[in-house]
Amino acid sequence: MGEFEQKQERIQALLARHRLDALLLRRVSSFAWATCGAASYVNAAVTWGEAALLITPAGRYLVTNNIEATRLEQETGLPSQGWSFRVAPWYGAGDLIAELRQGWRLGVDGPYPGAADLSGEIARLRADLTPEEGERFRALGRLCAEAMEAAVRAVRPGRTEHEIAGLLAGETERRGVQAIVDLVATDGRVFAHRHPLPTPKRLERYAMLVLCGRRWGLVCSVTRFVHFGRLPDELRRRAEAVARIDAALIAATRPGRTLGEIFQRAMAIYAEAGFPEEWQRHHQGGAAGYEPREVVATPQSPEVVSRGQVYAWNPSVAGCKSEDTLLVGEGGNEVLTAMAGWPALAVAVGDDTLARPAILEVD
Repeated sequence: MGEFEQKQERIQALLARHRLDALLLRRVSSFAWATCGAASYVNAAVTWGEAALLITPAGRYLVTNNIEATRLEQETGLPSQGWSFRVAPWYGAGDLIAELRQGWRLGVDGPYPGAADLSGEIARLRADLTPEEGERFRALGRLCAEAMEAAVRAVRPGRTEHEIAGLLAGETERRGVQAIVDLVATDGRVFAHRHPLPTPKRLERYAMLVLCGRRWGLVCSVTRFVHFGRLPDELRRRAEAVARIDAALIAATRPGRTLGEIFQRAMAIYAEAGFPEEWQRHHQGGAAGYEPREVVATPQSPEVVSRGQVYAWNPSVAGCKSEDTLLVGEGGNEVLTAMAGWPALAVAVGDDTLARPAILEVD
């Protein structure tokens, strides 16, 4: 069974489980998932696309406006998947979805009048990747790693955070990947903010670059740091601490484990490293897919890891973070955003040793 057919089968099982007549997918991420990578957005920052999918046991419809219909028909391969296009003029011709719905019992991937919100279940479906999606994630991970390394190695003191963000966006976009999250902090701002939007501040010694790159609808996450001059001892201690926590998270992310169990292990390492409260100041990551995180782990998360899923953990203490994207394999985990030439910290986890990224030190 192919990827598209497998997803359609999962959708039909979801409809049967909830005794619904139809499923409406409006999110950009859901559209990409159900179509095996097509894009429904114009504005890359939106949640709800310019096209929606309506799936019933008897048929499947693509609802959009006349502006988007030509691209979707000619450049995406969607007609060959069997979608029946329903097109309205851009200036409005009534609610096509309401006309198609005909009083059906409807499930939706978010809030919608008179419908069941199945967003949580659909997110878990998006996170349950097929082998084809795993291969696309491998390719995306390589592209994001190349973009990040090229950008960080081009950073120089005196550049503004906006300029550094431009470097990262440029390296990402020229590889055919969208930089949907492009965060930069320098010096004291690295310690102050977990989600630092770039500012005009100029780099003196220390910079953090954060990327979430999107292609084929999939989203890959990676963070790296660079320091000019001798690395302070306290900063080195913090970097080693987050590397230990990250290694523990990666090693624990194995089929059959719950996210809550994995999270509890990370909490213990935070305490052992001397930072028992830091996990409360930022989420630790979770399952990835068509959103940067389809499921964000908490200490009580019941979701179970399965083979073929992708995870992005991001443990942090003030001033440091460790973040890569990994694929859960049969015999072990594969770090998709690994950089062969990047300095690494060797972290012992049980009988194994995992390499986690160090801060790049430049004389």
